[in-house]
Amino acid sequence: MKTLALLVIHLLTTLAQRAGPGGAKAIIAESVLLKHQQLIARRSAGKTPRLTTSDRFLCGFLTLFMRPGRIRKSAVVVKPATLTKFRRALVRRNYRLLFSSHKKGKPGPKGPSDALVLVIVELKRRNARFGCPRIAQQINKAFGVPLCQDSCRL
Repeated sequence: MKTLALLVIHLLTTLAQRAGPGGAKAIIAESVLLKHQQLIARRSAGKTPRLTTSDRFLCGFLTLFMRPGRIRKSAVVVKPATLTKFRRALVRRNYRLLFSSHKKGKPGPKGPSDALVLVIVELKRRNARFGCPRIAQQINKAFGVPLCQDSCRL
């Protein structure tokens, strides 16, 4: 099913690129884009609208018919950079940007693994007098895992 959807998206994108921007189709596309942004604004309760996959695809597809200068002027609810990003994703055939709303993974330190946390808890349960520095030292000796004493504070 996903392959069929990608094939249809690819076909529509190719047809839109061959049609080119400008003319009556650009006016229709701009009108539909503005109406769709009104629907998005009514649907979203918070400050930033939640865009679904169909929203992303439709916005990107409609911007294929418009000139870049008109994209900036027709962006009411969605930022012009977002519309341009969706358009660029369709042109480059990078559909992943249209299907996922967030980036993969979070930045920053990941912390100790679940297995290491279980080892720390078990070591603390068996040796109640051990403090954080001693637990980190014992784990470093036993497993060779360099561990900061602050990581042992749970």
